[in-house]
Amino acid sequence: MTELIPAPLSVTAYGERVFTLDEDTTLTAGPGVGSAERWLRTTLQAATGLPLRQGEPGPPGRAAPNSVELRHDHALPPGGYRITVRDDRALIRSGDPAGAFHGAQTLRQLLGPDAFRRAHLGRTAWELPEVEIADAPRFAWRGLMLDVARHFMPKDGVLRYLDLMAAHKLNVLHLHLTDDQGWRVEIKRYPRLTEIGSWRARTKFGHRASPLWEEKPHGGYYTQDDIREIVAYAAERHITVVPEIDVPGHSQAAIAAYPELGNTDVIDTTSLTVWDSWGITANVLAPTDSTLRFYEGVFEELLELFPSEFVHVGGDECLKDQWRQSPAAQARIAELGLADEDELQAWFIGHFDNWLSARGRRLIGWDEILEGGLAKGAAVSSWRGYQGGIAAARAGHDVVMCPEQYVYLDHRQDGGEDEPVPIGYVRTLEDVYRFEPVPPALTEQEARHVLGTQANVWTEVMEDQGRVDYQAFPRLAAFAEVAWSRLPAPQERDFAGFERRMTAHYARLDALGVAYRPPTGPRPWQRRPGVLGRPLDGPPPNR
Repeated sequence: MTELIPAPLSVTAYGERVFTLDEDTTLTAGPGVGSAERWLRTTLQAATGLPLRQGEPGPPGRAAPNSVELRHDHALPPGGYRITVRDDRALIRSGDPAGAFHGAQTLRQLLGPDAFRRAHLGRTAWELPEVEIADAPRFAWRGLMLDVARHFMPKDGVLRYLDLMAAHKLNVLHLHLTDDQGWRVEIKRYPRLTEIGSWRARTKFGHRASPLWEEKPHGGYYTQDDIREIVAYAAERHITVVPEIDVPGHSQAAIAAYPELGNTDVIDTTSLTVWDSWGITANVLAPTDSTLRFYEGVFEELLELFPSEFVHVGGDECLKDQWRQSPAAQARIAELGLADEDELQAWFIGHFDNWLSARGRRLIGWDEILEGGLAKGAAVSSWRGYQGGIAAARAGHDVVMCPEQYVYLDHRQDGGEDEPVPIGYVRTLEDVYRFEPVPPALTEQEARHVLGTQANVWTEVMEDQGRVDYQAFPRLAAFAEVAWSRLPAPQERDFAGFERRMTAHYARLDALGVAYRPPTGPRPWQRRPGVLGRPLDGPPPNR
């Protein structure tokens, strides 16, 4: 029962003795940790059928007999906790409310996989091993990026993923809300963004080279109340939701809704529709004052919905062809005294860096925002490898490491022909487990700018929740351990031990209803025979 994922700092087992929870076991919490107590009571009452009534606190240093108690301990670090199960009682001490919640998640793992179910199966014996566990997170940013733009994930699916993240002690949900293929958040002052931009007439099935199409409309969006619900649900689980509105590229859905946002002196933007294929489109935002004002309006509404410190503006894969051809864009370059189109993009991103900073927020973008000069105060999501993150950290900017060669979970998990829609490099469970977020090229001072790490799930070839589950798990469990635990150097990590612990963890994922990739390969219904992917040959580039 101590096969925990992610691995804690230390585990001390006290023989074979157990604490058996029963009808008289109480659950109580001291000041400042009540939200974790409420979550734990609701979750365990449903799974165990036990009443877990409110109890009285125990004496200093220990819980009351036959009780589970959560208690604040200012000596423990932020996010950290210590669990003591001895003498028919369990005490969870924590440095802050987040630590209490993480400790509660670990306690659920100790109870076994049936504790992850939503209803009681009739089991009568619920046992906690006598154990002492000390734990604290390595990184402050332990993220998952969900691309809900390419294939929309309904609200209930997002809430489900927040629960899966919480179970793995991940604490940042990066929601990729807009792209060429769809706009997924209601903006009340610009209703056509969802009336027009939230759906496409059909969808390419497989990679863009595939001849297959799903000939039916695809779409959906979150109302502002949906977003409020998602953000509140996440906050109860100590997860921050970071929104992404992609500018100035990846914007065809917005231009289809409001053609004046595009480069109207180059193309007839009124003929554009929400894109139904994959790849990078040449249709990008025009660098005009009216475009800036439009997106300021978008961000004004977003800031009311998302309290996160960071707001992601994309900034990646912005093709400059239209700007090169546009007399208006070229005039803007001359007016601003810029050298080229790269500096024009940097000016665009810099505008929103200043705008967000003036409102107490921070801009973060993909590592292309380094090109043409990095905006003051901006943080970088380093996706094309380690180099963007290294350059940003050396320049004194904060970094989230998410190199595609290691933690893009849309990349295939095996080289076998049975893998559904094979994309990118082969990234096995072991490859993800041996990922190291802090490159050795950074000095100790520079490494302090690595806020943490993030796994990214791009959904071009993930048409439903089952496909997302298949690509994300079990690799997200390995990633969660990399992000949370203080592991040795990559080649010194005990992957065999991790695989052993995963044997127990698969039962938890089964209880949670996760359609993960089995270690033996895809189940028949998880395959997509005949659907073209984009496999890349050879090993991924080194860091």
